Amino acid sequence: MTEDMIQQMRDLLALGGPVVAILLALSVIALALILLKLVQFWRERVGFHGRSERAMYLWVHGNAAEARRTAEEDRSAVGAALATAMRLSMGRQLPRQIVEEEVGRIALRRLHELQRGFRALDAIAQISPLLGLFGTVLGMIEAFRQLQGAGSAVDPSILAGGIWVALLTTAAGLAVAMPVSLVLTWFETRVENERVAIETTATSFFSQTAMGDLRAASGNAVPSAPMVAGPHHAH
Repeated sequence: MTEDMIQQMRDLLALGGPVVAILLALSVIALALILLKLVQFWRERVGFHGRSERAMYLWVHGNAAEARRTAEEDRSAVGAALATAMRLSMGRQLPRQIVEEEVGRIALRRLHELQRGFRALDAIAQISPLLGLFGTVLGMIEAFRQLQGAGSAVDPSILAGGIWVALLTTAAGLAVAMPVSLVLTWFETRVENERVAIETTATSFFSQTAMGDLRAASGNAVPSAPMVAGPHHAH
């Protein structure tokens, strides 16, 4: 950061007063939260479900061990839920309700972790315009106070300058709120898509497993993955 930029920021803070300083601090906090969430979303592979789809394919075709291994390698919430469902279904005759409850618990925990920080971003997006408006009101009060103190020697530049400074805080508040609101909406959309993907994958898993069990019971097909959960032999 050059000396000119530093001086411009100092001038801006001097003109806007404490309100602009607060908005600047909120913008720094919002930027830090956004960067942290981006790193988290990348680390947990939000929106990338290739491994879980591959795991489902292997499970449906009877390759239970490889399917579970593939699901456990998936770092996404979808992969965690699917791996839990496979782990509880393989070699155990657990009631489907228990398996579904455990999968739901895992999914809820992972989605909650993805949503951390959303409330703070939402609060910044809502309070920033209000802080800007508050600064504008304070600036207008100060401008009219100076105008009153001038008495009969009224100088329009006093009022115009005060209004300009007052509106500066509103502009600063909107400049913070608008991008934060847009990014928060994008984050919430990604998490919602992840929730739908978990529900869809879980429903598909339980449906395919139930159909495989029915076919196995009727003797018309190879048993489903939970029934062939023993050691897998390579072809």
